[in-house]
Amino acid sequence: MKRISVVGLAVVGLLASTASAEDASWYPSKWGADDTLGAINELSPEGVVRAAKLVKTGKTYSLGVETGRETPAFGARSFQLFAVASGDGSGATVGKNKGTFNDDWMTTWLGIGSQLDGLGHLGIDHRYYNGTHVSDFWRPEGLAKFGTHLLPPIVTRGVVLDMAGLMKKKMLDGGTPIGEKEIRAAAKRQGIEIGRGDVVLIHTGWQPLATSDPKRFLESEPGLDLSGAKYLAKKGVVAVGADTWAVEVLPNPDPEAAFPVHQELLAKNGIYILENMDTAELVADEGWEFLFVLGQPKFVGAVQMVINPVAIR
Repeated sequence: MKRISVVGLAVVGLLASTASAEDASWYPSKWGADDTLGAINELSPEGVVRAAKLVKTGKTYSLGVETGRETPAFGARSFQLFAVASGDGSGATVGKNKGTFNDDWMTTWLGIGSQLDGLGHLGIDHRYYNGTHVSDFWRPEGLAKFGTHLLPPIVTRGVVLDMAGLMKKKMLDGGTPIGEKEIRAAAKRQGIEIGRGDVVLIHTGWQPLATSDPKRFLESEPGLDLSGAKYLAKKGVVAVGADTWAVEVLPNPDPEAAFPVHQELLAKNGIYILENMDTAELVADEGWEFLFVLGQPKFVGAVQMVINPVAIR
């Protein structure tokens, strides 16, 4: 699929439903009609204590990728950072101690690089998590509901599924679907169980293309299909991530559907999406389960957020 096709589908998908009218039964949420947190309700202090017991070596893993001006991104998204100096080294200093400084400012989309998709990101026919109509929360200055700044820290058990290893490939081909069958097989191969409240990361080997072949990276990708998303939802996971830019398989097996996995996870089940996760080192170390820690920046009203989660083994 050409990149323009993916972009075109996305525009349609953000504005039109890929679900039929009889699917309106997906709301209200099982956590109540007024809930705004979704699957984060699966987290608990007891779960944090259990996850902390997974730490045996003390090794930490940065799951975020570096984000810069050349980072490939969906559609028109871009990133720019500017360093601001107090002169060029020959200007005035501050105080008798001759202080000097550097500063910086950015202009960026928040859905770039490693990112958290909040529940206000993608919906079904203008309705988002819990059936909330966009008119009830969208404001030009930021979301009045579902802003990522309102989320508590996500600290829980994380698991990584080595799909590339399961299929005996260094990198899966673009368009490779990952469904319930593959998820079950990977978990069995690695000797792990996916539990309620977990964060599940999927390793496909796709991420290196972001720097070596950005065009190919964006044109397609291996990823979750609907059966995989529905299975993970039944398992009660909090978030699903992958080493790809959209987490779901592209092009979609149904050429008329636009990002249906996003709809299944975010809108229907309140499950957060973590895109562009760096899973390679975890897989190389066979760190199949770990303590997952994410405290996102609290930018008020944000739909998405650039993040750098940490895995600790």
